Amino acid sequence: MTRRDRDPGTVDLSTRAPTVVEAAEAAIVDVDRFIARGTREFRLTNVALFASGFTTFALIYCVQPIMPVFSQEFGIGAAAASLSLSITTQCLAVSMLIASSLSEVFGRKPVMVTSLCASSLLVLASAFAPNWQVFLVLRALAGIAFSGLPATAMAYVGEEMETRSLGLAMGLYIGGTGLGALGGRLIVGILTDVVSWRAGMLTIGLLALGSSLIFTAYLPRYRHFVARPFNIAALGRSFAAHLRDPIQLLLYLEGFLLLGIFVALYNYIGYRLMAPPYGFSQTTVGLIFLLSLVGIVSSAWVGDLAGRLGRGRVFWVFVAIMLGGMGLTLFDHLAAILVGLAIVTFAFYAAHSVASSWVGVRAKHAKAQASSLYLFSYYSGSSVIGSLGGLAWQHDGWLGVVLLGSIVLMIALAAALVLARSEPPRVSG
Repeated sequence: MTRRDRDPGTVDLSTRAPTVVEAAEAAIVDVDRFIARGTREFRLTNVALFASGFTTFALIYCVQPIMPVFSQEFGIGAAAASLSLSITTQCLAVSMLIASSLSEVFGRKPVMVTSLCASSLLVLASAFAPNWQVFLVLRALAGIAFSGLPATAMAYVGEEMETRSLGLAMGLYIGGTGLGALGGRLIVGILTDVVSWRAGMLTIGLLALGSSLIFTAYLPRYRHFVARPFNIAALGRSFAAHLRDPIQLLLYLEGFLLLGIFVALYNYIGYRLMAPPYGFSQTTVGLIFLLSLVGIVSSAWVGDLAGRLGRGRVFWVFVAIMLGGMGLTLFDHLAAILVGLAIVTFAFYAAHSVASSWVGVRAKHAKAQASSLYLFSYYSGSSVIGSLGGLAWQHDGWLGVVLLGSIVLMIALAAALVLARSEPPRVSG
C-alpha cells in the first residue's frame, strides 16, 4: 500500500480502556492501516512520543542553566563550561548515524527503549562525578546513548502515521522535546539554587526513568517497518543518495544553523543575567526557560499549518522572525530581552517542526538515514556554534553573541528563500 492509499478513518482497537500491555500491543490489530488523528492509537502514540521527547531533551539540556555554577565550582571559563552540553550533542550527532542504521536492522522500538533507559542511567551517574573530567566523560557517553532516539522517532512517525496526520504528530513530538528541555533546565536550575547541582541531576535522571517506562508501555508496535540486514555498502549508498539531493542538503544546513544559534543564545543568557545590573539568582535564571512553552505551542500549530499551506511557503517566515527577535535582546531593558527570547523560541520551534517533517516527506527510502543526517547537522550546529558563542561572549559580551547570531541567521534566511522557491505553494504530505 502506498502512502496515498492510506485510510484516514478511525481504528477501533477496543470497546474499553486498554491495559498497559494492551496499549503497547495496540498496533497489531490491523496491519493494513496507518495511524490517523482522532483514533485511540494516535493518542497513545503521541503520549509515548511526547514522553520520549521529554526524556531525551530534559537530559540533554538540563546542564544549560547551571553552566555559571560549573564555572565557579570547577574554576573554568564560559567556553569550557559549555562543553557540558557541546560534548554531549557532538557525540549524539556522530553516533546517530550508526544508531539510525541499527534501527533498520533491529526495529524502531527496541533501539529507542534501549536509548532512553541507558541515557537515564548515565545522567544519574553524572550526579556522583568526582571531578570535571569524569563528568564530561559521562556526558559524552550519554550523548552516545541519546543517539538511538531522535532520528529513529522521526522515522517511526514517517512510516506509521497517515499522511494528513504526520505534520501534527511530528509537531507534538517536537512539543515534547520543548517541554523536556524546559523541564530539565527548570528542575535542575531550581534544585541547584536550593540544594546543589548534583541533587538536580539526580532528580532529573529519576524522572527520565519514569518517562522511559511510559514510552515503553504505550508506543504501539510498528506495522510498516521491514527489517533490513546490516550492509555497509548499502548504508553508504543510502547516505550518498540523500546527500545528492540539494533540497535535503539545504534542510541539513538549516538544522545546523538554527539550533546552533538558538543554543548559543540560551547558553550565555545566564551569564548575562546573573551579572550586574540584573544580578539574577540561579532559580530566576532557570525560570527564564519557561519561555520554551511558546515553542511547544508553535511546533504543533505550525507543523499542521505547513502541511496545509506548504512548507516552503512558511519556513522562511520563521527564520526571519528569529532574526528580529534576537535583535530585541540587544536592549538593556529586561522586558525587551525576555520578549526577544520568547520570539526567538517561538520561531525556532516552528522552523524546526517544518524542517524535520520536510526531511521525512522528501526522503523516498531509508527515512531513518535521512533523519539522522538532518539531526547530525542539527546537533553539530549545537556543538560548534554553541562553543563559538562562548568565545564571542568572552571577547565582546552579549553584543558578540548577537553579532555571531546575525551572521548565522542571515545565511539561514538566504537558504530558506531558496527552499521556498523549490517547493510548490501547497503540498499534500
